[in-house]
Amino acid sequence: MTLAILKITAFLLGHLPLSITALSSRLFGLLGYRLDKKHREIAKDNLRRAFGADISDAELTRLTKKIFQNLAATFLEFMRTPWLTAGKLDGCVECDGMENLQAALRKGKGVIFITAHFGNWELMAAYYGLKGLPVDIVARELDNPAFEEFVKWTRERSGNRIVSKSRAMRRLLKTLASNGIAGILLDQNVAAVEGVFVDFFGTLACTNKGPAMLAAISNAAIVPTFILREGRKHRIIIGKEVERVNTGDKDHDALVNTARMTKVIEDIIRKHPEQWFWVHRRWKTRPPEESAR
Repeated sequence: MTLAILKITAFLLGHLPLSITALSSRLFGLLGYRLDKKHREIAKDNLRRAFGADISDAELTRLTKKIFQNLAATFLEFMRTPWLTAGKLDGCVECDGMENLQAALRKGKGVIFITAHFGNWELMAAYYGLKGLPVDIVARELDNPAFEEFVKWTRERSGNRIVSKSRAMRRLLKTLASNGIAGILLDQNVAAVEGVFVDFFGTLACTNKGPAMLAAISNAAIVPTFILREGRKHRIIIGKEVERVNTGDKDHDALVNTARMTKVIEDIIRKHPEQWFWVHRRWKTRPPEESAR
């Protein structure tokens, strides 16, 4: 019953005129900023950590409001995803850098898309699926079974496949071996056992080493992709392949290559900070040497 209600709700919200969705996003975003003190303060703390003295109190408040509005817009736009078609994307989503993806696929070893919770990342995934470039997307299962089923249904309607984070490696190796595409969000904190500590906005951040290890095993190309919100339209940006080191030292290579991928993510966030997911405690896990102090 819960799943049916979620689908009906999505249908109703997903068929609202874009003008109403845009207005609702701004209003709900400001409401969330006012009411959600916990995540408002997390966002501000993260922004201070990242930009330090370069950000004024007024700019801090302005950016945080924009961040909440972007998240509200992403949520409401997610409700449109199940009914998107390739034709509906034309004029709404543009793509720069497709030649970078095609060049990587021509190598025949598969492509690892690295991205972040940036802009409307859900729409970006749907774009690839609907344009005939399905992606195996690594995602953590939600705690609520009904919500998990609804989100999985929504994401897979475009032709993509959702791979549980806990069982990802074997499935992704098979995908890459057939010259497919694997998509991994690389911008969130992980436990120390899962990651390596690399620089992110001047502070060490524990970052998933999985993509670097997956690339080392499969020899797949690592290609960054992001989606930029431009008013009511969106622009997908596909960057050039991230150059990997391969010294034969597994741990060293994982560290260096993860740092390179993280730097690409930081660069896009610096250009458009209002579009990133600052409400997450990105620097929560600390290096052992800090804990021992």
